[in-house]
Amino acid sequence: MKKHLSASRRIGGFTLIELLVAIGLMALMAALSWRGLDGMTRAQSRMRQHSDEVLALQAGLAQWGADLDAIAPQPNSPSLDWDGRSLRILRRGMTTPGEGLRVVAWSRRVIDGSGQWLRWQSAPLTTRGELKLAWQNASLWAQNAGAEERKHEVRLAPIDQWQIYYYRADAWSNPLSSEGAAPATPVVGASVIPDGVRLVLTLAPGQAISGSVTRDWLRPSVGGGK
Repeated sequence: MKKHLSASRRIGGFTLIELLVAIGLMALMAALSWRGLDGMTRAQSRMRQHSDEVLALQAGLAQWGADLDAIAPQPNSPSLDWDGRSLRILRRGMTTPGEGLRVVAWSRRVIDGSGQWLRWQSAPLTTRGELKLAWQNASLWAQNAGAEERKHEVRLAPIDQWQIYYYRADAWSNPLSSEGAAPATPVVGASVIPDGVRLVLTLAPGQAISGSVTRDWLRPSVGGGK
């Protein structure tokens, strides 16, 4: 009778070794589950980052086209200029027709060790003196931006390089070359604006989109595709 009770007690309980094995298995399962959840979180974070990068690039390209579409030629004043460092544009107001003109500029600058595609814009302009000053400030911003000038810039996308080409005389050329340069004698009006502007961005590695991106813009008055 005593032997029967002793056997029942051994069968109904757990030894210390069994408990340690069970605890070890539970810890292993918990660790594996945590790794799985951590991997899912990291994947979602990468997808969200890539999505943000694509949206930022798309927004930048859309704004680039909108600025060129809104070029506002003025008598005896430049409305589009590429100096090898920045592209300056004189454009119509962005919200209401009576807002006035703005000067916008696009450039690339190294920030925290990474090249960044940037856009700058002036306040609304109502006088020729304000226009002249804003045109000069846009150039200064691209060359050596101070703290005040940087308040008016927007960082758009990491890029390694960028290039600009003008479409004139049925060919794409460097705006600073003899083929792409404006006439020696300034012509008032839209004739000083090229028929097209080509933007080529070399995106920084490690982004959602890699390689080169090309965006062509045609002056609305130009008929047919180029």
